[in-house]
Amino acid sequence: MKHRVVVLGAGYAGAYVAGTLARRLSPADTGITVVNTEPDFVQRLRLHQLAAGQEIAAPHLADVFAGTGIRLRVARVTEVDPARKFVTVADADGGGELGYDTLVYALGSHGADHGVPGVAEHAFDVAARPSALRLRDCLDGLEARGEGGKVVVVGDGLTGIETATEIAESRPGLSVTLVARGALGAPLSSGARDHLRRAFDRLGVTVLERTAVDAVEETRVRCADATALASDATVWTAGFAVGSLAAAGGLEVAGDGRIVVDRTMRSVSHPDVYAVGDSAYTLGDNGRPLPMSCASAGYTGRQAADAIVGRLTGGEIAHTKLEYVGNHISLGRRDGILQMVDHEARAKPKYLGGRKAARIKAGIVRMSLWATSHPTFGMPKRKRRLVAAPAASLENRVRPLEREQPPLAENTDAVVCTPSTAEHRR
Repeated sequence: MKHRVVVLGAGYAGAYVAGTLARRLSPADTGITVVNTEPDFVQRLRLHQLAAGQEIAAPHLADVFAGTGIRLRVARVTEVDPARKFVTVADADGGGELGYDTLVYALGSHGADHGVPGVAEHAFDVAARPSALRLRDCLDGLEARGEGGKVVVVGDGLTGIETATEIAESRPGLSVTLVARGALGAPLSSGARDHLRRAFDRLGVTVLERTAVDAVEETRVRCADATALASDATVWTAGFAVGSLAAAGGLEVAGDGRIVVDRTMRSVSHPDVYAVGDSAYTLGDNGRPLPMSCASAGYTGRQAADAIVGRLTGGEIAHTKLEYVGNHISLGRRDGILQMVDHEARAKPKYLGGRKAARIKAGIVRMSLWATSHPTFGMPKRKRRLVAAPAASLENRVRPLEREQPPLAENTDAVVCTPSTAEHRR
């Protein structure tokens, strides 16, 4: 029986790992299955643009994996059982179980509400495409009214900054306010902070600094200082969190729920499981935990792929750099900030701002999309065989409930909108 590799999630990290393994491992003794909730690849880096009204490419994963031999299962993961080496999935046909010999956990993260009342019921986020699309529909409705509207963005991290500036630039008829728990752009250098403030002033974004939010209501945001902000659309960008599947399955996790891995992205509690991207808790080369980011997805994905190939084929395991070199921040389509950081993750004094920074950020995003859309680019004619094709035990074989798609063949050639009421446009 072939060694079964199951990849959960087809975001930046999961799609990269799956494609790399398909490129480097022989299909004669390896089978790769990717499980993803959506049939399309989601450019999470650009969901704030989607919400602002721009059209963002979403390649079909069936096309992305065409010619690779990778099996695609469009389904939602409901349970991970590393003791039995099974994952349970749900889909339109009822779902089933998938057995694995090597599991790559790349389910990513979602918006964190931090227990603030009303966020789930009344706030939008840009951490997933469905919510970003609902926010776009809401903003369309506010503009159609012709009387303007008030948008409140809660959270002064990079996602909040990019969302507030994108909406303000794309929809100048709306009033945008950013609520910052600390000082605006606090992690940036002095020059970058000044540039950021000038951008907010130019775009007409109001900033409330050192302000905590106590609750989100249908038509307003209540702050800890007893002030209330009128809001026709509240966007919650106050951080990210991971799901509970890994912890519920018995994998060792950190305090924030991320899977604790060793230097090769291998679970410290279950050696047949690897975690990448936002799902992995790992220390960078500077001794600090890598942040949830697209850059971290690239580093951890590359390291996991190298480790899996090395262990299965008996080769050496190369160590990929695990570093965080800086932040690339878009401020609308014509402005941006590139802020590099030192080994201790502190902002360096110099920064790059303006159109050049915006073009560099856009180039990075385009490169990420191209790389994901061509997962087996440079596929060698000869692939590496496993040291010995591992035979799965009888209890670990795929159960009859499993209904995978067949392998993708080798190429032969006052308007107030809430997330629950706004129409979901696909």
